[in-house]
Formats: sequence, C-alpha cells, structure tokens
Amino acid sequence: MLYSGAPFNHFDTDTETMSQAPGKELTSAPRRKRSEASEARRQRQIDEKRRNILNAALELFSTFGFHGTSVDQIAERADVSKGNLLYYFRNKDDLYASLLRDLLALWLEPLRAFSVEQDPVEAIPAYIHQKLIASRDNPAASRLFCIEIMQGAPVFGNELLANLKVLVQEKQAVIEQWIADGKLAPVTPHHLIFFLWATTQHYADFSFQVEGLTGKTLKNRKFFAEVERNLCDIVLAGILPRTGCKA
Repeated sequence: MLYSGAPFNHFDTDTETMSQAPGKELTSAPRRKRSEASEARRQRQIDEKRRNILNAALELFSTFGFHGTSVDQIAERADVSKGNLLYYFRNKDDLYASLLRDLLALWLEPLRAFSVEQDPVEAIPAYIHQKLIASRDNPAASRLFCIEIMQGAPVFGNELLANLKVLVQEKQAVIEQWIADGKLAPVTPHHLIFFLWATTQHYADFSFQVEGLTGKTLKNRKFFAEVERNLCDIVLAGILPRTGCKA
C-alpha cells in the first residue's frame, strides 16, 4: 500500500518516458529510411514493368498496327499477365494513346528547341542531328507514328492534331522572325518543317530500303555522318544560298 499512491505512478510514468523516448527516436529514423528505400524500390519496379509493357506494345503496334495487335499478345511479349497489364493501362486504346503520347514528346523535342534567339545556321543542323539520332535509336517509334498518321490517326487524332498544331504554329512564328531578321531566305515555314520531318524520318520509316540500296544504316557511324552532312548541305543551300553545314 505504501507505493500504490499517485506519487509512485507519476514517477514511474516519467521514468518510462525518459528511458523510452530516446530509443523511439533512434529506431524511427532507420525505420523511415527502410520504408523510403522500400518505396523507392517498389516505384522502380513499377516503372520498369510499365516500360517493358510499352516496349512490347511498340514492337507489336509498329509491326502489325493497332488493329492487328491484341492485349494478349502484348502481355505475352512483355512477360506479364493480362490482368497485370490492365492494372497499368485500362485497355488497348489507353496503352496505344499512352505510347503515342510518349513518342510524340520524344519526336517533337528537337523542334521545341527552336527559338528566335538562335542562329538558324546552327539551329537547323542541330535539329537534323537530333532527329537522325531519334531515327537511328527509335526506328519503331517513327514507324508507329507514320502508321497512325497514314491511317488518319483514328485513335489519337484529336489530341495529336491539337497539340501538334500549337507547337508548329509557335515554330512557324520563329522561322518567320528569322526571315524578317534576314537570317533565312523567304520560305513558307510549314513546308520547311515538313521537309525536315520527311528527310530525317525517312531513315527510320524506310530503313529496309535504305539498307538495301546502300548496304548501311544510321548505326554505321560513317554513314550517319555522311547522311547528316548531306542533309545539312541540301537544306541550308536552299534557305541560305551558298551556305553549307558547319563542320
């Protein structure tokens, strides 16, 4: 009975608090780090699986088209279950649109770099270089984009045209300013953009033909340099008379 009163309980509670609180602080930091590491690992696994699905979809869509490819085929190629695939993408349309959205961002990134402050003698060859790299490293992406456009963009049409039109209008204004500043000969901006697209993407979309006629692809470093030099000279000779591509 001597130690059953409030003073004992109060002292015991304080002692417990004093002895255990530091321990909790010491163990909570490692626990947080383990939790953060676990979450980071989980996110990497999610990102990797999503990339695998998109890569499998790209390979199949660029070969057989949207209607010639099934969700089951993509799941099999990505080595995931159909249910797992549908956890990341609602359906085939969603997967296809996500893929094209990513590809469009990649494909248009070099064009986004055009700015009024640049010298077109440097900007246009830099654009050609980046587009040839994209054609070399991502030929399937170019072919898929080509297939979608040739079929009238049945899945991605509205979003594609809306986003693409805004960007092209912005870059047409840049080209027009270059012309006004006397940096370019008078050309119709969208025809110049179409020409740049067509010439650089040819080496991806028609790689079989290019290799059949030349025996080479853009993966050959000398051939890549040859293509880049010739495209630069041809383009700049048309818009900057007597001006070639800088070495």
